[in-house]
Amino acid sequence: MITRGVRYMLFATFFFALMNVGVKYLPHVPAVEIVFFRSLVSIIISFSFLKIKKINPWGNNKKILIIRGLSGATALVLYFITLQSIPLASAVTIQFLAPIFTAILGIYIVKEKVYGWQWFFFIFSFAGVLVIQGVDVRITPLYVAIGLIAALFVGVAYNMIRKLKTSENPMVIVFYFPLVTIPLTGIYVATHWVMPSGAEWIILLFIGLVTQFAQYFMTRAFQSEDLSKIVSIRYLGIVYALIFGQILFHETYSVFSYLGMGVVLVGVFLNIRYRQRMIQKLKFKA
Repeated sequence: MITRGVRYMLFATFFFALMNVGVKYLPHVPAVEIVFFRSLVSIIISFSFLKIKKINPWGNNKKILIIRGLSGATALVLYFITLQSIPLASAVTIQFLAPIFTAILGIYIVKEKVYGWQWFFFIFSFAGVLVIQGVDVRITPLYVAIGLIAALFVGVAYNMIRKLKTSENPMVIVFYFPLVTIPLTGIYVATHWVMPSGAEWIILLFIGLVTQFAQYFMTRAFQSEDLSKIVSIRYLGIVYALIFGQILFHETYSVFSYLGMGVVLVGVFLNIRYRQRMIQKLKFKA
């Protein structure tokens, strides 16, 4: 039986996959400009929701909210650059390293422990990225570095959300992302404007809408189900990326590229499962 949380995560994963496709269809529009328009859609929807629910949109811990917005904006711009520049599934795979950066940064930001075997899984996953880059001439070290930095900033954003989880309404956290992103990206857009064509305007609106849906369903999934039951569903994103990449963009991969992707995903998945098992073990002992 498919539970409500699983259903929500299936929707979220699919909408995120559609977002990736939308960005891939805009190779001539700067990534910063795409993030700007995506944020415009998000701020309208988020602020309208907060007003209807009569929730104070400005939050309690503005410093952490702003850091979350800054890190999220940086991560998204860099991730969109990789989506536009390298094969779809490869960009998505590198982004899946974000949980590793989240765990490592969590040692210092939220004082969470990293358990012994996790370090091996971290190295295992990074080895997979080296395999992907080494066997695919379409992926330069520059774009690997950009993808890794994007995943690093996702880790910062996730840790900021952890610090805010007991003090802020989830929609306030979502609202602060476009609130911070719009003025930052707006400065660049004003000086480096690239006029989208007719169809590209529709794709920009599409990206904003599907991303908002994805964030909504992901939030509902985390609220409805234990993380251990739904985290593996997120890896459907790689399947979607492979399918969409081949059908829509005629992207193909070598056996070693698939091997590298598999190494990354196995390392990240084992890291998450091992950490959850250790936490449950410690709780049982307590």
